[in-house]
Amino acid sequence: MAKQAPDFRLTDQDGETRSLRDYKGRWLVLYFYPHDRSLNCTKQACSFRDEYRIIAQFGGAKIVGINHASVEQHKKFSEKNRLNFPILSDEGYKITKAYGAWRKLPIKALSGPFGTKRNTYIINPKGMIVKSYLRVDPSNHAEEVIKDLQKLQA
Repeated sequence: MAKQAPDFRLTDQDGETRSLRDYKGRWLVLYFYPHDRSLNCTKQACSFRDEYRIIAQFGGAKIVGINHASVEQHKKFSEKNRLNFPILSDEGYKITKAYGAWRKLPIKALSGPFGTKRNTYIINPKGMIVKSYLRVDPSNHAEEVIKDLQKLQA
């Protein structure tokens, strides 16, 4: 069942403010990930980078990543991996919590006792979440998103 996507207004790796309204009228793949520079997060981001053109074929769909790291850290991560989509900084976890992608970790991690779940949401052109992926496997996730975008637009 579709539900309204929580609004967001966050800064990307280039210092540009992005909001859900910016994507009205097109499909949006919004993904949350735990860390810049970790192996699985890098694999996931690069997979979306590599499949960006195919994903964009579905009604001009866009990809946006969200993580708690600073704009400066996102800039380094994006440049190093030649990302072709925005990564937004949610340092206070406000948007991460609104999407249900925030968790208390069972043990204290390097980033503290809390963290971001690896979740993805497909948001339709009307701003409704029509598909949720919880606990994503980064090795095949972009392909999974492509298949679901095909089904959703059929």
